Amino acid sequence: MSNKTKTNPPTHPIVIEHESHQLAWNRVSKHALEVSKTLKQQGFQAFLVGGCVRDLLLGKTPKDFDVSTNATPQQVRSLFRRSRLVGKRFQIVHVRFGRSELVEVSTFRKSAISQNTGDEIRHSDEGLILRDNLFGTIEEDAFRRDFTINALYYDPSTKRIFDYVGALADLYNRELRCIGDPSIRLREDPVRALRAIRFQAKLGLTLHSSIRAELPLMAAKILSVPPARLFDQMQKMFLSGYGENMWLLLKKTPFLKILFPFTSSDNNLIQKAIRNTDQRVEKDKPITIGFILAALLWEDYSARVVALKEHKKIREARSIAAIETIQDQQKIISIPRRFSAFITEVWLLQPRLEERRKRDINRLFNHRRFRAAYDFLLLRKQSGETGVTDESADWWTKFQESNSVREKIKRPADKKKAKPNNKQS
Repeated sequence: MSNKTKTNPPTHPIVIEHESHQLAWNRVSKHALEVSKTLKQQGFQAFLVGGCVRDLLLGKTPKDFDVSTNATPQQVRSLFRRSRLVGKRFQIVHVRFGRSELVEVSTFRKSAISQNTGDEIRHSDEGLILRDNLFGTIEEDAFRRDFTINALYYDPSTKRIFDYVGALADLYNRELRCIGDPSIRLREDPVRALRAIRFQAKLGLTLHSSIRAELPLMAAKILSVPPARLFDQMQKMFLSGYGENMWLLLKKTPFLKILFPFTSSDNNLIQKAIRNTDQRVEKDKPITIGFILAALLWEDYSARVVALKEHKKIREARSIAAIETIQDQQKIISIPRRFSAFITEVWLLQPRLEERRKRDINRLFNHRRFRAAYDFLLLRKQSGETGVTDESADWWTKFQESNSVREKIKRPADKKKAKPNNKQS
């Protein structure tokens, strides 16, 4: 097979019957099926598409389910009461079920390499897609997608899979390949390069040589992506249970120095923090990107403290260093306030945990970030950081295990019952 997939849709797709593909039907979201059924009852086409089909074929349970249809976003919106239009660049519909489940519905689109018609498809001078709301057919939609493995369509009513781009062959060969010319497709959206590395980490795929060749060029263009979107990618990269694999791959590319310019690729603390998060994902424990960002930026923060304390009091130096470190990172990757506050608190608690002043013990133990800061201290010790002694980390471990502490120390929530909130919402 050549390096570049043909960009002209075939007359007929490869159609795989249920008996041949054996997609795990019992893992399909009932709400995604409901959306598909409703659209079909109204005379529209409707398919499960993308990552959910890919993961089901690999025997995995998808986190999200996407539906693709020939109904326009406005038509979809009119069919589902709990739905809303989202997105400017790609207008889609989010259909909600219950408190947490969301089914994303998108309309078939024409390829971004099509001729511009009016202002429905717009590119920047560098080739970045700025807007893409020109609707098309399922064939055109398949060739618009980024990678072959994300262009499989599953019809729940017939249980057939439609493959327009050789996706099944690439999936079973464990190879990630662009649809069309990689130099064009990745330039349209540099985040696709990060997605390629993420699929490599998540699915154990091999990147096609044509994609690998483009990675250095895409790293230079990644800063054209809005910082808020890069933050979303960060969460996908490091909070999905395969973060350590992602880190090991990412640090071999130029992306690391561009996304985190003051972070060393051989920083042992980062790998341990990411591994810790992967383990928590596996055990279904709470996780936060703030903890990983605290590790990623700790080296930069520590260096700034050292420089600032030469002419500032140490407490002031630490506060200023935290502000400056996060502000500089914000220029590249947006960090929402709740996470920047988390990071700062974890950092500023480190010296207090190490010093263990007697009058400060109870206050520290009752601090809302104590557990996160304690875990961070343990990882610093385990990573061999200079200046972090076994004594300080072990002392806090024993302190928490002490039965006498459990009897004498009460969390603020235990001291008095919460008063009922009589305010009207």
